[in-house]
Amino acid sequence: MENGLVQIFWGNGKGKTTAALGTALRACGSDYNVHLIQFMKNGAPSLDEQIPGEIKSLEKFDNFSYKRFGAGDWVINERNKQEHIKKAEEALAHIYNSFNTDSQIIIADEILYAVQLGLLSEEQIIELIKSKPKDKELILTGSHKPFPKIFAEADLVTEIKKIKHPYDKGILARKGIEY
Repeated sequence: MENGLVQIFWGNGKGKTTAALGTALRACGSDYNVHLIQFMKNGAPSLDEQIPGEIKSLEKFDNFSYKRFGAGDWVINERNKQEHIKKAEEALAHIYNSFNTDSQIIIADEILYAVQLGLLSEEQIIELIKSKPKDKELILTGSHKPFPKIFAEADLVTEIKKIKHPYDKGILARKGIEY
């Protein structure tokens, strides 16, 4: 890849991670090496049942890899906040290390939620973007909150906006569809 860009998928709608993983699927099929780093997605039983279906599907590609980071529970009301910060910083360090691998596309899934929840700072994300090697594509997902300073550094910013969602009618997330 000659000219890697920075893509961001954010907003209050369903499909931020799905959009990034759709790009991963396309990239894997085009022989690019893709590495997924998931923030806050390791060990919270209500958040993920073992390995989600989308990762199981992508694992079939030899050119796809992933690593998940999390403190084992939800980020709620400062509970375990230092452990969550530690895991977010570990994930961020892992992205920097990924810049030195053969992965051409690096997906930082839920990294913007880590900023929204105070686990990482906007400045850390801006520095990450500025540190991205020219030949790497970096995809950031997450957050219902806009981050104009971060968005200014990106090449593509897509807002995923909820118009209507089954959850509003009491329909819970369904395995294989929403997770």
